[in-house]
Amino acid sequence: MIKKIAGISAAALMAAGVAQPAFAQDGEPLTIGWTAWSDAEFVTKLAQQLITENYGQEVELIQTGIAPQYQGVAQGDIDAMMMAWLPGTHADYWDQVGPDVVTLGVLYTDAKLGWVVPEYVPEDQLSSIADLTDPEVREKLDSTIQGIDPGAGLMRLSNETIEAYGLDEYELVSASDAAMVAALDRAIRNEEWIVVTGWSPHWMFGAYDLRYLEDPEGTLGGVERVYAIARQGFQQDYPEVAQFLMRMHLPLEELESAMANAQETSYEEAIGQYIENHPARVNYWLTGEMAAS
Repeated sequence: MIKKIAGISAAALMAAGVAQPAFAQDGEPLTIGWTAWSDAEFVTKLAQQLITENYGQEVELIQTGIAPQYQGVAQGDIDAMMMAWLPGTHADYWDQVGPDVVTLGVLYTDAKLGWVVPEYVPEDQLSSIADLTDPEVREKLDSTIQGIDPGAGLMRLSNETIEAYGLDEYELVSASDAAMVAALDRAIRNEEWIVVTGWSPHWMFGAYDLRYLEDPEGTLGGVERVYAIARQGFQQDYPEVAQFLMRMHLPLEELESAMANAQETSYEEAIGQYIENHPARVNYWLTGEMAAS
């Protein structure tokens, strides 16, 4: 069981050695868009807490689909978003809005998309997406691939994967991230076969024994970077917040550990524990000052 620790206040941050820049933006709250994916929820709420407590700036989170986020940032209706998967996953969205938004920085690297199965599924029967054409494999999977929300880039690529591998007899089921994990959990408890659309980072890889299916056609893309992007003029209106987002970067293993913590406790408690456990990193995000070696 992961230890539960209460959220950390601004005073506690100061006690931990995290500097408190004096800055506030008058007027409307700063708005950040996010989608109900576990990594998006953690990094967005982490940023919200640090911005609010350290820059005196109110932050409003706007939960919506990924496509409306890109459009909202491009049109100036949303100040920023923190889930731009590039160069492949969100290529279609980026092609539409790229000239109208500003790239702030890379939140994490080595992100990955793929189709995922539980480890107990025999690898000699199902190790590659190409194996899904086998009639016996299709029967055990009830001709179903469990997906996520239909607007996700992963779903677009999954539809392309179905076409590329000749999997027309399968149904790609749309659902939320939570519903996908619930379906995975039910299958694992019953030791049933299941294929889900997955990505790293995701807390499910810490909770279950899973593996990615090989993708010899490369239809699900390669290694991705996840960026924070903002509307035009954001850096002028919120200079210190923009600098903070440019410096904000999480190692993938730290992020997945924090996401697993959030499932055991809550996002608020996991964020507090992350801040407490990484004061030098957080201080660098906030101030640009490197800790003395």
